[in-house]
Amino acid sequence: MWGLLLALATFAPAVDLGLGTPGTSVPDLAPPATTKAPVSTLAPSSSPAQPPSGKDNGTSEQSARIRFIKKKVIIKKRRKLTRPRPLVTTRPPAITTPAGALDLPEEKEPGCPPLGLESLRVSDSQLEASSSQSFGLGPHRGRLNIQSGLEDGDLYDGAWCAEPQDAEPWLQVDAKHLTRFSGIITQGRNSVWRYDWVTSYKVQFSNDSRTWWGSKNRSSGMDAVFPANSDPETPVLNLLPEPQVARFVRLLPQTWLQGGDSCLRAEILACPVSDPNDLFPKAPALASSDPLDFRHHNYKAMRKLMKQVNEQCPNITRIYSIGKSYQGLKLYVMEMSDHPGQHELGEPEVRYVAGMHGNEALGRELVLFLMQYLCREFLRGDPRVTRLLTETRIHLLPSMNPDGYETAFHRGSELVGWAEGRWNQQGIDLNHNFADLNTPLWEAEDDGLVPDTVPNHHLPLPTYYTLPNATVAPETRAVIDWMQRIPFVLSANLHGGELVVSYPFDMTRTPWAARELTPTPDDSVFRWLSTVYAGTNRAMQDSDRRPCHSQDFSSHGNIINGADWHTVPGSMNDFSYLHTNCFEVTVELSCDKFPHESELAQEWENNKDSLLTYLEQVRMGIAGVVRDKDTELGIADAVISVDGINHDVTTAWGGDYWRLLTPGDYVVTASAEGYHSVTRSCRVTFEEGPVPCNFHLTKTPKQRLRELLASGAKVPPDLRRRLERLRGQKN
Repeated sequence: MWGLLLALATFAPAVDLGLGTPGTSVPDLAPPATTKAPVSTLAPSSSPAQPPSGKDNGTSEQSARIRFIKKKVIIKKRRKLTRPRPLVTTRPPAITTPAGALDLPEEKEPGCPPLGLESLRVSDSQLEASSSQSFGLGPHRGRLNIQSGLEDGDLYDGAWCAEPQDAEPWLQVDAKHLTRFSGIITQGRNSVWRYDWVTSYKVQFSNDSRTWWGSKNRSSGMDAVFPANSDPETPVLNLLPEPQVARFVRLLPQTWLQGGDSCLRAEILACPVSDPNDLFPKAPALASSDPLDFRHHNYKAMRKLMKQVNEQCPNITRIYSIGKSYQGLKLYVMEMSDHPGQHELGEPEVRYVAGMHGNEALGRELVLFLMQYLCREFLRGDPRVTRLLTETRIHLLPSMNPDGYETAFHRGSELVGWAEGRWNQQGIDLNHNFADLNTPLWEAEDDGLVPDTVPNHHLPLPTYYTLPNATVAPETRAVIDWMQRIPFVLSANLHGGELVVSYPFDMTRTPWAARELTPTPDDSVFRWLSTVYAGTNRAMQDSDRRPCHSQDFSSHGNIINGADWHTVPGSMNDFSYLHTNCFEVTVELSCDKFPHESELAQEWENNKDSLLTYLEQVRMGIAGVVRDKDTELGIADAVISVDGINHDVTTAWGGDYWRLLTPGDYVVTASAEGYHSVTRSCRVTFEEGPVPCNFHLTKTPKQRLRELLASGAKVPPDLRRRLERLRGQKN
């Protein structure tokens, strides 16, 4: 019967544990009234190292209301449960009486947005608990979706856990202001070593943290007991029978997994209410002065928005598709330039890619906001945006994994959890799905073959990767084809779940090393690019913010070498660097992977300047055109080498190139098949560039001879004499 209690749907009604009218009974199933006993039927049937099995029943045709009468259980059928309406903030205010009762409207009304435990708007000082097993399991760790460190017992564990001897554990949140609480979301403990979660809890409220009243069940008037979790990770939402207006809210675990501890992570759904007697200054409202469409966009809404931007700014935008997802959704790209649809000689190509992990939704929305902003500001004549669009060709891919996003969107921002929707529909993590070019490069370097025998750039795809049965997602293939078609120079891959910018290499050079500093030959450039984004990001520069999960990146400027964080074989960043000319970093945008809609305006303000400033870094370094000295035509695929940097770039089909470099003096060589190489010095200053560094190459005699013979022309006397001298030297 206890299993029946936990089989209720995620959106389950509160359960009465109190006296009521006698009915059909099942004896000896209820625990003693004076103890908070673990639920024995939830214990794992095998070794404790195996996670308990279970399934999410969702909303079902029938559910049960369970009312305990001493040691008797009453089971009554009730009507089909329905999913609550989306969380919005439009609700009439509620008034509390001195006794704590509520005068609320009778009709069913929608709930409220999250208070901000997951997004860190709620500070650590606002969280208290009856007890904690350790600092790493303190109340400040009781935040929805918080992730633990690798070791249990450190400072960064994965939940709040009460002491085992705590007979009446509780976790308390101080909203600091009068607030209307409408619901609770809970998870168990995030840990690779243990299984701990609460299976039921009560909720209490207070205005002064001394006098408390509980959430009551409507039918019985008894304290409501809410069904909680049946696994560590799935978020479970309980809406309160009646929203309560108070300053403090307290969760009181009643039962938890047998053999485990009372541990939970939580988010509180709450709406602010006006209070003329409030003595505490309120935090500024989450808002933006830009009139953008601040909401989450599913696939249909995303297409509609992109079309609207294109119609509003037809002269600077173009929508195109680079392929389809596994389920057939198109991967749409918005191109923004003064001449969309064509590569202009000397104009660099840049891109933003978002939604590689479908549940990391903030990047998707920021890219959609960016295209709206660029269109609007260009029409207004903003000089910064105008220059950006006239000197750069920008490509915006808001959703690389639309299938995963649709899964996450269907669950909702607060209920999607940490991983649902991350992978594509085949179960492939797209950020581990690109070809591993690091290993063949490093093996060739160890054998002394780079760069004379094996190039240090534009490494080809391995044979195994091109086979028809290779495990390569259609989304990955589409992006690789896109990279090969367009000469991208700069890119950022937008993720979520942390606040840090990571740069290549993402894969450790030592095989099987979990983490190891593994810089590229262009480490100074990547550190510059990462610092530019992190240094202009409001959230990353907030000195008062706490770490998201288990690492504090602020002491290193909120940037990190990807491999020194955790190894990622087959990442898009490494592939982009080794297979193309493009320099790419990963931006972790927010602690919350899927922020609530009400937080999107603030997230845009946090990232707006960073997004623009990062794109402008494509002007850093040198740029130019490599031409044939005789014809003045551009030479495609010419190699640009910089002394002291073991990584080259190549020219586009028109002979133009861009080489990102930090300020300094460089010796640069341009070479091409059939031409004599040319070397010159180029100085990069701190002034806005790029610094022009053009080359004119002269054909070798052999190349000139080949071209003349191929065209059927006579060999000029000077070329004939030169060839004869070369033959004489060889003899």
